[in-house]
Amino acid sequence: MHSIKQYQEFINEYQASQQVVREPKNLYEPISYILGLGGKKIRPTLTLMAAEIFGADYKNALPAALAVEVFHNFSLIHDDIMDAAPLRRGNETVHEKWDLNTGILSGDAMLILAYQYFEQYEPAVFRDLAKLFSKTAIQVCEGQQWDVDFENRDEVTIPEYLKMIEYKTAVLVAAAMKMGAIIAATSTENCELIYDFGLNLGLAFQLQDDYLDAFGDPATFGKQVGGDIIENKKTYLYLKAQEFSSPPQREELMHLFSIHPVDTNDKVASVKNVFEKTGAAEATQQAITDFTMKAFETLENMQISADKKAILRLFGEKLMSRNV
Repeated sequence: MHSIKQYQEFINEYQASQQVVREPKNLYEPISYILGLGGKKIRPTLTLMAAEIFGADYKNALPAALAVEVFHNFSLIHDDIMDAAPLRRGNETVHEKWDLNTGILSGDAMLILAYQYFEQYEPAVFRDLAKLFSKTAIQVCEGQQWDVDFENRDEVTIPEYLKMIEYKTAVLVAAAMKMGAIIAATSTENCELIYDFGLNLGLAFQLQDDYLDAFGDPATFGKQVGGDIIENKKTYLYLKAQEFSSPPQREELMHLFSIHPVDTNDKVASVKNVFEKTGAAEATQQAITDFTMKAFETLENMQISADKKAILRLFGEKLMSRNV
């Protein structure tokens, strides 16, 4: 087994080896640009890790890992267009640096390129990877649409929100891990268990993101703290605050989430205060722990050594103790 940092280096090296100069440059340069902006590469790392957990050489999983990374960045290009976002990882978004049409077309090309990486596998493995990938890709689109729909709805339930983040975020984490298991040719049971492990960890990861967006340290979080509050997003924190609030607190929260002040500092501080006083902040932290523990429960039935179970558990613990 290798360290997370080593997996990230392997992915970067493989990605660099796959980049060739292709025409037309206005299609391919934006792809190289978005892939070159860095990022933690958590998803492709999980593909390599899962492959080694189940006894395969990580090198066999590199094409699938890069497919996952290319798809993830494709979704970011199109998300940024939908959100009219000016920055991604501290740099201009693709549609800002080039234009809207380029962002759409280069994103489309990335989706096709992601599929092409699976062509490096034998037919049976290709079939299983492509089938999983197709299912996951459409779920990500469904999750994104629910996210958009929720912006225009006054009422969103906790189960609806959890389904949205499951599809938008967690299924790709789960699929990334299952791809490593498929490449390693492990048992069907292990494939399903590692998928469930990744799914619950992905849910915990997104809830942690929601929490850090409000309560993260600005020095380490990497983006504007309170961004979700400023954009009036109905996150898990908001929904739990609605559930737990008294009538005056609910009225205050609904008012705060209906305004767009020029100076956002007071709004962010007031909303965070409601989140804490209602117990929503504590409930969100508990949900993060619950989903993490649910992920760890799948390890009990996984047919791997105790050492490898410990590696997966340690990874989950590190992911949940992050502050970025």
